[in-house]
Amino acid sequence: MTHRPIILGIVGDSAAGKTTLTRGIAQVLGEENVTVICTDDYHRYDRKQRAEMDITALNPDCNYLDIMQQHLTLLRTGQPILKPIYNHHHGTFDAPEYIKPNRFVIVEGLLGYSTRGVRDNYDVKVYLAPPESLRSKWKIKRDTMKRGYSEEDVVLALKQREPDSEAFIRPQRKSADVVVTFYHPDGDENGTNLNVRLVLRPTIPHPDFSEILQQQNGHHIEAVRLGLDRDMGKPVDVLEIDSHATLEQVNALEMILCNELPSLKNFCSSGGNQNLGILTGTTGEILQSYPLALTQLLIAYHMIKATKLI
Repeated sequence: MTHRPIILGIVGDSAAGKTTLTRGIAQVLGEENVTVICTDDYHRYDRKQRAEMDITALNPDCNYLDIMQQHLTLLRTGQPILKPIYNHHHGTFDAPEYIKPNRFVIVEGLLGYSTRGVRDNYDVKVYLAPPESLRSKWKIKRDTMKRGYSEEDVVLALKQREPDSEAFIRPQRKSADVVVTFYHPDGDENGTNLNVRLVLRPTIPHPDFSEILQQQNGHHIEAVRLGLDRDMGKPVDVLEIDSHATLEQVNALEMILCNELPSLKNFCSSGGNQNLGILTGTTGEILQSYPLALTQLLIAYHMIKATKLI
């Protein structure tokens, strides 16, 4: 029996960390098993046209959301699509690409949850919500180093885009099953260490992290915390992992996931996480972040879990 592809959505503002998160998830699932779609490819206008029209790429009117919905529906049923390609370096469109979905499809971009029809195609929905100060730093670094912009241009673009970020991007948070917030520890705002706060909504079944609560009741685990909170007015579980979490604490969390899904066990061995949580430091050095690695593993867990529900 052939099962349909499992589709993951990763939505967030520009430079929120979508591609970094996607990279590690694909490594867990096996890159040969994953098709990655960027919804930026569905822009309606190129960069020059947007400037002339005074419209940003964050505005739904600047995107072919109907075509994106049609393509996701086709991918969900295992059918190929002819996907447009937006070239970020030149701000224009390249020739379209013929895409056949693999076992898993990751759809990352700005407006992935903007309509009900699009949202209905996902099995798992993630929203990235870093503090704006951190996202701005990431965007300046990325756009100056990889896309040829000056720092002044990026700062101006952030200011011009803010109304559309508030109107169109951030409201999509309410549609996510998991909200991911990476943030600097107190007193380390300029460093490379990042904590993570994971809002786990009851819209999908999450792993049983009650063992963490039991350990907290016995002797407080400062670097790993599980609690209850409200997000956008709704009750949620919140899992927090600090950058100074020990390898022992990280392994304990991994085992909760891996004991339930044996297919993840390669990533729960002493050397299994070497390719997860990879970040580039401020001077180009390669770093590994336990909070990022565990976030990637948790989302991959949900993808694999979804295969058992169809």
